[in-house]
Amino acid sequence: MPHDELAELLRRFGREQCTQEPLYAALCTVAAEDERALALLAEAPREQRKANLLLAALHERVLAGATPELAAYYPSAGGERAVDEGLAAALRVGLAREWPALVEHLRHGATQTNEVARCAAIWPALGAVERATGVRDLALLDFGCSAGLNLGLDRCHLRYRTDDGAWHERGAARDGRAAEIESLWLGAAPLPQEAEWRLASRHGLDPAPVDVNDPARLRWLQACLWPHDARRGERLARAAAQLRDLPVTLTQADDCIAAIEPWLASLPSGVQPVVLTSWVLYYFSEADLARLRATADRLALSHGLAWICGELPALSARDVAPPPAPELPTQESAASATLWTLRHVAHGRVVERHLAWSHPHGRWVYRL
Repeated sequence: MPHDELAELLRRFGREQCTQEPLYAALCTVAAEDERALALLAEAPREQRKANLLLAALHERVLAGATPELAAYYPSAGGERAVDEGLAAALRVGLAREWPALVEHLRHGATQTNEVARCAAIWPALGAVERATGVRDLALLDFGCSAGLNLGLDRCHLRYRTDDGAWHERGAARDGRAAEIESLWLGAAPLPQEAEWRLASRHGLDPAPVDVNDPARLRWLQACLWPHDARRGERLARAAAQLRDLPVTLTQADDCIAAIEPWLASLPSGVQPVVLTSWVLYYFSEADLARLRATADRLALSHGLAWICGELPALSARDVAPPPAPELPTQESAASATLWTLRHVAHGRVVERHLAWSHPHGRWVYRL
């Protein structure tokens, strides 16, 4: 990819995706003018050549204490310096000093945000599975699981705020240990109920699953978060601590699509298998996406597999055109709104339902 295309990729990401992260908006602009930053981004495989991978690699070096000049700008590292003309020089110093480690991240890394706040949308989606199938005990497979933090969603404390300003609590008690998720509940649809479903099995698949007991790998997850949002960092840390006490199995698979069927074969009778994808298909080639879709539909018909999918609407919706996105509060953007769909078997055929729109990081949910 020519450097001018990489530069435009960075500028567009900063302009469209970083409206609430001024540091990253500025870094994208500065990196787009820096030949070494563009060369670093070019080190990534084509399917991973994303602005957020470059940003995560820089953030990881900041969190590791290796780039104090950049750290001065990062609230996640205790920095308080506002974006100024010194940012470009700090970036140049960081790139020069940490080039080998940064190249390693770009060549072999992948953004693994594992955003626990998406559970605000996953919670009602699991309720939709229970109602559609009539089965209470769910076997959940997080496809592209990273550290599998979303497999502990029933141990999280969820708080939905409605238009009248009232808070509605679901899930675990607010005890100072549970990961806390706050989300705006938009529209007139009923709030999700307390869980009538139960997670009987928790399994994750990933080409490079993250062991939450490995400090370096956990630091990479923190680096994939945006630096201004301390609450996201605390939520991730709590979710990681929760996961250590749960019966979770994470499986490394170079071909995660091929690993779905063996997982199904390992399940006990009487459970409802559910595959969850959230902001995973964005990284798929067209050929792999087609293979995943064909595999999921085949296994739906043969094994009753249900698929919860939370992605950009062009990737999530297949059979029916996406419904209109909701009117959002003025401080929110619909540019990367996530459409949640459910595919399952009904009357001998695979059907698709639109469940909800949400913010990609769970800040709001609009149930359809």
